[in-house]
Amino acid sequence: MNLPFEIFRDPRAMRVMAEGLRRDGRRIAVVPTMGALHEGHLALLRAARGQADVVILTIFVNPTQFGPNEDLGKYPRDEAGDLEKAQRAGIDLAFCPEPAAMYLPGAQTFVEVRELSQPLCGASRPGHFAGVATVVAKLFHITQPHVAVFGEKDYQQLAIIRRMARDLDFAVEIASVPIVREPDGLAMSSRNTYLSPEQRLAARSLSAGLAAAEHAFAGGERRAAALIAAARAPIEAAAETRIDYAELRDAEELTALAHVERPAVLALAVFVGTTRLIDNRVLG
Repeated sequence: MNLPFEIFRDPRAMRVMAEGLRRDGRRIAVVPTMGALHEGHLALLRAARGQADVVILTIFVNPTQFGPNEDLGKYPRDEAGDLEKAQRAGIDLAFCPEPAAMYLPGAQTFVEVRELSQPLCGASRPGHFAGVATVVAKLFHITQPHVAVFGEKDYQQLAIIRRMARDLDFAVEIASVPIVREPDGLAMSSRNTYLSPEQRLAARSLSAGLAAAEHAFAGGERRAAALIAAARAPIEAAAETRIDYAELRDAEELTALAHVERPAVLALAVFVGTTRLIDNRVLG
């Protein structure tokens, strides 16, 4: 069955379509995004295409995951360009709702994954992951996917969504795609467009720091403090950078580690100018 490309804005209409596809025996993949699609997003769409009969792209700049002083108002938006790119990547349907359709007047129900939401970005952005978990739960109900595809750049987000799906018995497989990088190593991000040419050069220090830590790990270093110090050094030497956090955490539970004895994630959040970038590397 070949579906004509269609854009849905009404959650009820999207769910009716998804339920019909399921009744017809079609396997559905969803790729939730906030738009401003780049090659990293397209890698998610291509991965979804290989795992399902029908691929649904969602574009929704979710207001509940932005803090009061964050960049909701200036977050890049290009729906027409996004849909053109996504169609070339082979999606079948797009769900692009307005905030009023996703959060009805008086809405007061949120999903919280408590422990995994506390460290790293959760400490810097209170309430952020409650907004993420809530909107992803809603998107799962609306699009009825068999598989959902996320990027590994947002490592903590991926861990939280996996735990939410497990804890709340969502019948959806959570698949992930490795970080897609620019040729110079910078992790692709919609926020990279905020960087000036000088800041763009400085932003390379994040991947350089992670590479330094990975090199130390490959050489036998297992002390968290030493691995973190290796990652921090190139960043601290770059212009216009300020480290929000550089931490080594258990790869599944995100608990702090003093020594690497099991898979661990070295996670970074760094301000380059006023732009906050994240990156990570799994060790072990």
